[in-house]
Amino acid sequence: MPKRSEEMLTDVWTSLLLVWITCVPYTSMTPIISQSKSLQTGSTALLRGLVEGQRILSRAKRGWVWNQMFVLEEFSGPDPILVGRLHTDLDVGSTPIKYVLAGEGAGTIFAINEITGDIHAMKRLDREEKAEYTLTAQVTNRDTDQPLEPPSEFIIKVQDINDNPPQFVEGPYRASVPEMSQVGTSVTRVTATDADDPVYGNSAKLVYSILEGQPYFSIDPNTAIIKIALHGMDREMREEYLVVIQAKDMGGHMGGLSGTTTVTVTLTDVNDNPPKFSKSLYEFVIPEELGIGQPGGKVKANDRDIGENAKSTYNIIDGDEKDVFEITTDAQTQEGILRLKKPLNFETKKSYTLKVEAANIRFDPSSGAPFKDTATVKIAVEDSDEPPVFSKPTFVLQVDENAPINTVIGTVTARDPDVTGSLVRYFIDRHTDLERQFNINVDDGKITLAKPLDRETDMWHNITVTATEIRNHSQISRAIVAIRVLDINDNAPEFATEYEAFLCENGKPGQVIQTVSAVDKDDPIQGHYFEYRLIPEMLNNPNFTIKNNGDNSISVLAKHDTFRRQKQEMYFLPIIVTDNGNPPMSSTNTLTIRVCGCSREGIVQSCNVEAYVLPIGLSMGALIAILACIILLLVIVVLFVTLRRHKNKPLIIKDDEDVRENIIRYDDEGGGEEDTEAFDIATLQNPDGINDLDSWWLPDERIEGLCDVLQPSWDSTTEQLYY
Repeated sequence: MPKRSEEMLTDVWTSLLLVWITCVPYTSMTPIISQSKSLQTGSTALLRGLVEGQRILSRAKRGWVWNQMFVLEEFSGPDPILVGRLHTDLDVGSTPIKYVLAGEGAGTIFAINEITGDIHAMKRLDREEKAEYTLTAQVTNRDTDQPLEPPSEFIIKVQDINDNPPQFVEGPYRASVPEMSQVGTSVTRVTATDADDPVYGNSAKLVYSILEGQPYFSIDPNTAIIKIALHGMDREMREEYLVVIQAKDMGGHMGGLSGTTTVTVTLTDVNDNPPKFSKSLYEFVIPEELGIGQPGGKVKANDRDIGENAKSTYNIIDGDEKDVFEITTDAQTQEGILRLKKPLNFETKKSYTLKVEAANIRFDPSSGAPFKDTATVKIAVEDSDEPPVFSKPTFVLQVDENAPINTVIGTVTARDPDVTGSLVRYFIDRHTDLERQFNINVDDGKITLAKPLDRETDMWHNITVTATEIRNHSQISRAIVAIRVLDINDNAPEFATEYEAFLCENGKPGQVIQTVSAVDKDDPIQGHYFEYRLIPEMLNNPNFTIKNNGDNSISVLAKHDTFRRQKQEMYFLPIIVTDNGNPPMSSTNTLTIRVCGCSREGIVQSCNVEAYVLPIGLSMGALIAILACIILLLVIVVLFVTLRRHKNKPLIIKDDEDVRENIIRYDDEGGGEEDTEAFDIATLQNPDGINDLDSWWLPDERIEGLCDVLQPSWDSTTEQLYY
């Protein structure tokens, strides 16, 4: 109460002082004017003179007495307010003087009485728009307007009053603070501004307070920092608070102006809540035909936190055969998805019990809270009608390539895994056996041979066998049967390629002419071994012999060096090749040997007999040049003959329309040399004038008129008539 009484007393004195400042210029101006050689400055100047002991500055030589002038802002009386009076010691009554005012606002805002020097404010002033005005005063002769003294400059200051409330320019505000923060934790800071003069009085001295938001928050009255005022503020209970802040000037005293703003404070989340399953026991029924990786059920642990703090991960921590299932986390829904890792079998195991745990990804270890929860999951396997199951996924069978038709190659077996146990029927997928080389017994699964096999054509046959339940034909299973065709010795060996050997005329006896090897389409287990020999008729031939190289190949050798192309150009050597199969197979192959001319180094140059009789020293290049010359001469001769025939070609018109303008058709006989009106005789006598005509042709009945003019000539060679 004492403090409140003191504030009220201060407010009363302040009000009285303002009233006194306003009223003094009208009640005490006369005594002050009577003082000679003095300058009165108005109500504010009087107040300042009282405060400063009525200190007056005197200027003896110029006769001016100056005080800084003041005028109160926002004054709105019925008459202009007196700001002050100018007076000079030249004004003694006998001299006609005039006071002149110039500068900022002179004549508009401020007016001066030319005789008395009184300065009045003509308009309402606002310090926030302009705080001071600089003017110039001068004394002149009223009659001549001649200056009596140099001009002097002075200032009129607009004195502030508390007419502007505080304003929060940046408001409204938004701030955030972690939930469960300690008391005194800083939330944010607000700032208000006051347009009044911060130097003069308390008009701009602000004090902050909270109008709404207690007891949750507090504010420092001077720094305007908002702080936590209540312990244990939980976001899960309340997330957002609206705080109303007030800023009041005049130091917060009575009569001061105020402004308000709002601060929206949001509590941010911290991980202070563990995940929690909505129920402790989950039960699912999963069909046994559920595919690997397919979802079988969902569980969810709810977390009151948000964002990253609410994210959890799921794990199977216990249970019977827990490796049959796995649980993954759905990032969008935060659910645990139970998926199958291994196939289910109702006939083997009908139910499973698992223990699932949900744990936060992020948590504060120092809190000591158990950020996890567990639940029990019971899974019942639902029996399904399953397709038959083969005893093996793949069967490998063997059969000889000479096996007779209907030979049993092997058997495939399948059974129905269901409890009821349906009978099974077997079929071959004919898309895998297009040639229908195999059959299968539908009841017992025996595979038999339908067509003869050839290992050299197909060594393996891969077919697909299907097993179908009798009572439900849609339940089908498939198995691959690989049938290997075993080899028998049914192919004779033969040369690996069609050999053509070359023998030099100057070769030496015993020289290797060609190395020969053989191949066999069969594939014996012990591998190939070939035996080579000449046919009996060639055993004692005087020209060639063979030698076994020990690697299933032989070398053909020459017995002498007297081979000549003129005598015999080519030799044929039959060779018998026999394999080691059971029974052995053999074939006769012929090696062609050509006699050629070779260089001293044994390089074959020519194998033709014609090349042998060419003149010595005449190279192939020379032969080509001679041939080119002959062809050129033939071309010249042909061109010459063609031009010759073209020059002697008869001039016969082949196109009837080319001479229609020069030949008149008529039925009368020709008039001889005198009759020249039917055609242009000049054109006929000048064949060169007819363009692009090699010959003329006319019907027999139309040529009679021309015979008298043209001289015909018969060419018996071409059988044509010329004119």
